[in-house]
Amino acid sequence: MRLSGKLVVFAAVCCMAAPGAPLTAAAKEDFKRYIQEVEADFTARLDGDRPFLWSGEDGARKDAIRQQEVVVEPSSGRKGKSVRKGLIHDWTAAAFLPDATVTQVVEVVTDYDRHAETYKPEVTDSKLLQRDGAEYRVFLRLKKKKVLTAVLDTEHRAEYKPLDALRWFGISRSIRIQEVKDAGSPRESLKPVGQDNGFLWKLNVYWRFAQVSGGAVAECRAVSLTRDMPFGLGWIIRPIIQSLPRESLENTLRATRRAVIEQGRGSAPDTTIRTAP
Repeated sequence: MRLSGKLVVFAAVCCMAAPGAPLTAAAKEDFKRYIQEVEADFTARLDGDRPFLWSGEDGARKDAIRQQEVVVEPSSGRKGKSVRKGLIHDWTAAAFLPDATVTQVVEVVTDYDRHAETYKPEVTDSKLLQRDGAEYRVFLRLKKKKVLTAVLDTEHRAEYKPLDALRWFGISRSIRIQEVKDAGSPRESLKPVGQDNGFLWKLNVYWRFAQVSGGAVAECRAVSLTRDMPFGLGWIIRPIIQSLPRESLENTLRATRRAVIEQGRGSAPDTTIRTAP
């Protein structure tokens, strides 16, 4: 039997209004351990111990992105991992950008002052706070909407570097995430870090870009930490919470591809001979 829309809304309100959703030291420690495994896999791909492109490991994925699809899958085969007082969401996505160069894609992804335009409506404000060579510190105001709406002020440290002439990689790690109360009103204020409804507590993003025949491939793995589900409501709310990270990642890849194509930067690269492995 399908749940009525009113029941889902009621359950969501109860969930996010429920007390006891602070970010705990245990949840942070579990996320840190999980990230160590993620970054070990990321390093293995950069070092050549694993294929650089996740999409290239599976023929169906490779065919799908060549047909202009954005492929999104749970990185570990599961839609979410329960940790102590939290949930970890881990998704990987890939897209093919026809007639694009790797540097064009990297330029779009690192053009933080334009993220509010490129990645709207999820990014409503963006600013490059500091840059030192390949390292960036950025501000993003995020709007998460799924039955309920949350607005988050976030800061991130990121770095983007070439692996060789045909491949780049990037890593972005959140350093501050605060929920905005009464966003856009005269009463707007920031809730203390970790003392909120738990829509998003941590976010790490891992990019890989490769030149391939006919264009470029962009891959992104996003790992986030949110609150867990109150007892008795998880069966209703969990599908909503789990769908947000997936939809956000898919929208990010689609927006990146659209921005590269619309800006039409440069001509198609000569990739018939020199392509990434």
